[in-house]
This record gives sequence, structure tokens and C-alpha cells, in this order.
Amino acid sequence: MNLIFHPEASEEMLESARFYESKSDGLGSDFLLAVEDTTRRILELPGLGRIERANTRRRLVPGFPFTVLYELHQEDIFIAAVMHHRRRPGYWRKRLSP
Repeated sequence: MNLIFHPEASEEMLESARFYESKSDGLGSDFLLAVEDTTRRILELPGLGRIERANTRRRLVPGFPFTVLYELHQEDIFIAAVMHHRRRPGYWRKRLSP
């Protein structure tokens, strides 16, 4: 299976890494490694994530207040969002396929 990030999901992940790096040297890298670990776990066991709605699942990012929201497709896993827990709920739904 392949991981495909929505462009806005990639950007929000990078923005968050830059924010964490500005707070403490190396913290941005730690965040990116935690997201990478989460996506690796998704690839290994894609059906394990909690169902958010319909075909959308979620996995928590360890050590950070973030969740990876994703959909399972035939050959791919589509990452819709790398969402901060305090961000407005449901903002990412427009990124999903109908």
C-alpha cells in the first residue's frame, strides 16, 4: 500500500513541525518522527484505527496533541489531515472523496 497525503495535510504537518522547532531545538524533528511512526503503524495495520465516520479512521500521534485522519482505498491510504486536537472539528471533511 502507498501513503498519499492531501497537500493541506502535508502543509499542516510541516507548519506544526516549524512551530515546535521554534519552541525548542529538535522538537520539530521529534514531531515529524512521531507522525512518521504513526503512519508506519497505519501502513502495518490500517484497519486498527478508530472509525471517525464512514470510511475515515484516526490514529493518535504519540507524545503530541495530534491525530492522523485517513481513508483506506484499494491500493492506497489517503491521509486527509494531521490535525491538532484543539483545531476546529471537521475542517478536514472537504478533503475526502465523496
